[in-house]
Amino acid sequence: MAGKGKKRRFGRIRKLPSGRYQARYLGPDGVDRPAPETFATAGDADDWLAEQQVEVRGGDWRDPDAGAVNFKVYAVQWIEERDLSATTDELYRRLLRLHILPTFGAMDLDEISPPHVRSWRAERRKATGATTVAKSYRLLKAVMETAADDELIRRNPCRIKGAGKESAPERPVATVAQVDALADAMGPRWRLMVYLAAYGPARPEEQAAMRCPDVDLENLGVWVRKAEPELTTGRRVPGDTKSEAGKRFLALPGFMEKDLKRHLAWYAEKTTDGLLFVGERGKPFRRSTFGRKWRKARSAVGLPTDFRFYDLRHTGHTLTTRSGATLKDTMVRAGQSTEKAALIYQHSDTERQREVASGLDHLVQAERRKAAAKADEQASGTERARDA
Repeated sequence: MAGKGKKRRFGRIRKLPSGRYQARYLGPDGVDRPAPETFATAGDADDWLAEQQVEVRGGDWRDPDAGAVNFKVYAVQWIEERDLSATTDELYRRLLRLHILPTFGAMDLDEISPPHVRSWRAERRKATGATTVAKSYRLLKAVMETAADDELIRRNPCRIKGAGKESAPERPVATVAQVDALADAMGPRWRLMVYLAAYGPARPEEQAAMRCPDVDLENLGVWVRKAEPELTTGRRVPGDTKSEAGKRFLALPGFMEKDLKRHLAWYAEKTTDGLLFVGERGKPFRRSTFGRKWRKARSAVGLPTDFRFYDLRHTGHTLTTRSGATLKDTMVRAGQSTEKAALIYQHSDTERQREVASGLDHLVQAERRKAAAKADEQASGTERARDA
């Protein structure tokens, strides 16, 4: 505390009629800054001024009014300023609207504290799934991290270790017989989609964008060049693949040649650059319509209700690995890539991809022969029992 009768070099303190003390100082921006609260003693007021002086001298001073920015306004602008894919943009806006803004929408950035974030997360964990909570927390943390970078807040209030980590359960894997049964149950128009998802493996949005020129009958495969995800509004958004590695050639197992040729002849759009997959009315298929067919087929095959069409990709990864493919081979087929993987994994060229497809062909054919032999054996046993 400054000594009595000594002129204060930084800030001013005055005693109010109430008996409490008010402190204020001239900020680096030339604005007179009062303390946000009054103090019980002059010593407390002096301590506060000392803290402000240290920040000013150390270059750490921040405008105390900088964080008085509405969170909703800032978060919406945060999304708009990023070059997001249509599906990611839709996801962020939905998470913001349903899970974040109801709690933080009316608050300013500098009003959001770690206790607020902990309470919000605890409430969300009771109300919705763990995966949604993790995604929402990551989004909130990213927005607040940018606010800290913009010097609107001193520190990100999202400090819960592991809160943004998703721990999804291991996805189920279908057998070769179940994949065949699904293809049969889906019907001839959608049969190829099932096989491309399992043995390509191609993402649903990649199949939606495939066109007739993407089919290479000579090398028995298809090119993945684009993706057309469908938003929840039903609008399809043509664009690039999920990553640069997503642009790839899918060498297909030999047993798929017949299905590929038949689909081109019977169901593909009959134009020069026609879509490979269209609905019964010749229009781009809708996720809702396809979903109804998928659920019916899944039920007919006896697969669990949480087995998604996307899980056929996981089935394909598993079978590809069993057929002798390396991890890099599997990544190339799946269209996955990271910097770490690029440094660690070995090269996998087109010729190697043909070898992987050939191995996959042998594995599927062997599984089919085993299933047929088992069926014949059961039929023979039944016949012998009947004769006896």
